[in-house]
Amino acid sequence: MLDLPTLATILGMGLVTYLTRVVGFLLLRNKTLNPQQTRMMSIAPGCVFIAIIAPEFLTGTIGDVLALCVTFLAALRLGMLGTILVGIISALGFNWLLA
Repeated sequence: MLDLPTLATILGMGLVTYLTRVVGFLLLRNKTLNPQQTRMMSIAPGCVFIAIIAPEFLTGTIGDVLALCVTFLAALRLGMLGTILVGIISALGFNWLLA
C-alpha cells in the first residue's frame, strides 16, 4: 500500500515530466529546426536516460562503467529502445565476463 509521501512523489514526478513536455512543445511549436538541432533533439532521450542511470553505474563494478560508456555511444546513434537494449545487454555481458 502506498503512503502519502510516496504517492505525492510519484504524482509530482509525473507532473514535472508532463510540464517539461508541454513547455518544450510550446517553445518549439512554431520553430523550424535545422539539421543539427533536429539531430540533437533525436538523441536527447538517450542522453536523459544515461543521466538517470549514470549514478548507479558509476557506483558499481568496472563492468558497469564499461557498459555505461557503450550505452553512451549507442545513444548517439540509436533511439531510446535501442539505447536501453544496448545498456542492458552490455551491462550483463561485461559483468559476466569480468565476474
